[in-house]
Amino acid sequence: MNAVTQQEEGTTVCPQPACQELPTVSPKVNIIENNDGYVLEAEMPGVAKEGLEISLESGELTISGRRQPGPSANVLYRESNPADYRRVFELDPSIETGKISASMVQGILTLTLPKAEKAQPRRIAVN
Repeated sequence: MNAVTQQEEGTTVCPQPACQELPTVSPKVNIIENNDGYVLEAEMPGVAKEGLEISLESGELTISGRRQPGPSANVLYRESNPADYRRVFELDPSIETGKISASMVQGILTLTLPKAEKAQPRRIAVN
């Protein structure tokens, strides 16, 4: 059974009427399983910690982030535009949701999703 399953993606609407609606980009992710749980790495270049939101509701993990526009004065050429990132995952019940941790380093969001104690493999000694 997969521990993390991608859900259908939607669009993010800017909550403030003064700001413009930006395109929604689905960040690329790597999901790695180890004995203790799972590690989810999401590529979100240009997103600062302040522009990042991670929420968990009813077994769904939602990652949202906003790439802020750079200075607009005298831009001669631009390939990187402001954008909203959004991705939703359905979590397996074997994940200890109260112990999920996150870090953001150089545009890579890393989420650690630990397995519940009962879901971790263990060795049984024979007497």
